[in-house]
Amino acid sequence: MSEIITGTESTDRDPADAPAATGERADLLALLAHQRRFLRFTTRDLTDDQARQRTTASELCLGGLIKHVASVERHWADFVLEGPSAMGDFTAMTEEDWARRADEFRLLPTETLAGVLADYAEVARRTDELVATLPDLNATQPLPKAPWFEAGAHWTVRRVMMHIIAETAQHAGHADIIRESLDGAKSMG
Repeated sequence: MSEIITGTESTDRDPADAPAATGERADLLALLAHQRRFLRFTTRDLTDDQARQRTTASELCLGGLIKHVASVERHWADFVLEGPSAMGDFTAMTEEDWARRADEFRLLPTETLAGVLADYAEVARRTDELVATLPDLNATQPLPKAPWFEAGAHWTVRRVMMHIIAETAQHAGHADIIRESLDGAKSMG
């Protein structure tokens, strides 16, 4: 069961609403759901101001991490459907583009934790549906131009999903440290 944790309330999504996935697809989606839950759990009972607060030397805050992971997952899902054009050419980014990307890691004054959590839930729903209904996890797309990607490389849908899971898990760990530094609350232990 997937739940969204905002402040002191939680909204459960009915598993019957999600397309049925079996085998490898079910395994990938279960692992991703587990990591998403850990990430969202770090924001339990927080105010918007607390979700904006930096508690480490990093620029990261909890609301910004949720926002970033939702954006990353959205862009990778678009990549699966549309190819590299969905992500753009990172080698051609301007200073303004990089500034907008930096804002992705912050909960801006006009944003709320509930709003970014709701957006993340919608992104998750869309990704889950995509993985459950795609004809072939072996389908490939060429990677976008970026200094961190090998030129000419292609990724399968499976590889994209593993990347999303790894990214979510990495940021769930960051979020756990930020939350513990904020008020001592832990996700585990």
